[in-house]
Amino acid sequence: MSVALLRWDIYEIRSSTPLQGMMLRGRLRKFANQKQINFLTENDEDGQIVRFALIAHDDATVMNEYVRSLVPDAKIEKVGDAIPNPVLSKLKVNLDDRYN
Repeated sequence: MSVALLRWDIYEIRSSTPLQGMMLRGRLRKFANQKQINFLTENDEDGQIVRFALIAHDDATVMNEYVRSLVPDAKIEKVGDAIPNPVLSKLKVNLDDRYN
């Protein structure tokens, strides 16, 4: 039996506004659930960046607009394309050639 892995595009949210303490991840997750968007979210290892992932090639416009409604000065950048089983907190973990 062959099963295709889901692949995810990864985005980073940066801001001069502190992203911790505003329940951003939970608010984004709730919004994604309401809109029926497949969605993952996590803080980076230092807690300064919030990352989220969408199924590869899904349009990020709706999520980006919602992020900016919560954090007007948010900078959103795509940092990963079609990553299988991503770890969002530490991007270098997603490099398979890093492991024996």
